[in-house]
Amino acid sequence: MVLAAETTKRIESIDRHYWANPSQTLVENIGKFKKSVSLLTWGYNEEELIGPFLDRAIALLDANVEDWEIIFVNDGSRDRTGEILDEYAARDKRIVPIHNERNLNVGQSCKRAIKAANKDYLFWQTVDWSYDVKNLRVFLELLNYYDVVQGIRPTPMRLLSYVPILRSIYRVQKRSDNFQKAIVSLSNYYVLRILFGVKFQDFQNVTFYPSKLIQSVVLEGNSSFLNPECLLRVYEKGARFIEVPIPFIPRTAGVAKGTKLKSIFASLADIAVSWLKWGWSYNSRCSQFGEKRIHRIVEPFQLEEEVAALAVPLFKEYR
Repeated sequence: MVLAAETTKRIESIDRHYWANPSQTLVENIGKFKKSVSLLTWGYNEEELIGPFLDRAIALLDANVEDWEIIFVNDGSRDRTGEILDEYAARDKRIVPIHNERNLNVGQSCKRAIKAANKDYLFWQTVDWSYDVKNLRVFLELLNYYDVVQGIRPTPMRLLSYVPILRSIYRVQKRSDNFQKAIVSLSNYYVLRILFGVKFQDFQNVTFYPSKLIQSVVLEGNSSFLNPECLLRVYEKGARFIEVPIPFIPRTAGVAKGTKLKSIFASLADIAVSWLKWGWSYNSRCSQFGEKRIHRIVEPFQLEEEVAALAVPLFKEYR
């Protein structure tokens, strides 16, 4: 409780101080991100969403990055997804289409996209734009201070949110499209925390990696477990993380496929196989690191002054 009060007080203090000195906080003053960025995504039968996704991604990247590419994996779609993708790619060479001959699911598609990335940094966004990356320029700038920027779905800063059981209730709110999917998502999170031990506050969100770093690890997952596997593998290599608030946005069109029974069972199978192969010894291999390499925007008293100033827009996500 004392820690929660101190954190809230610190956030309010940073807000007052730095918003009174806009030149120290407004990331727009530093211009576009100078290093290059790959945005990765994949989709299966998403003809309704692919056009709006690409329009939105192009606008976002153009506003924030000097050199970028979009790698879109058409995962064996049977509708017009591939055709629309090729039309966009013909008009803009920064869009790189990859076509799977058959549906390979999220894990294989993600690995193909990672391998194809040619820019300095990469991150992925879902085709239904389910994560709010409006603060993209801040996230990219944080890569100058940390190896990996990891998104988490923010929990409101309330004293009761620091009580373990109540915290879980807070985390269910706005975590997914509906209550049932939120419970599946939260259950998956706790399974990963228990089995692998690393205290990330979210395993399924947007993550920003140096491309060479994530391309250097061996990834075995073929389901949605690939996202947590990326985090775990890079953590094991000694990377320094900062967790930033990236809220979930409910899907408004198309059909979500991540919480279908087939997808859930595939993910659980991946988790079980990975734990039996390498996960059971993961905690002992990584115990030397402790939690010193996971920094959090929600714990601003741990941040350097420059980082705290940069992150002012992010604090509002916890209100």
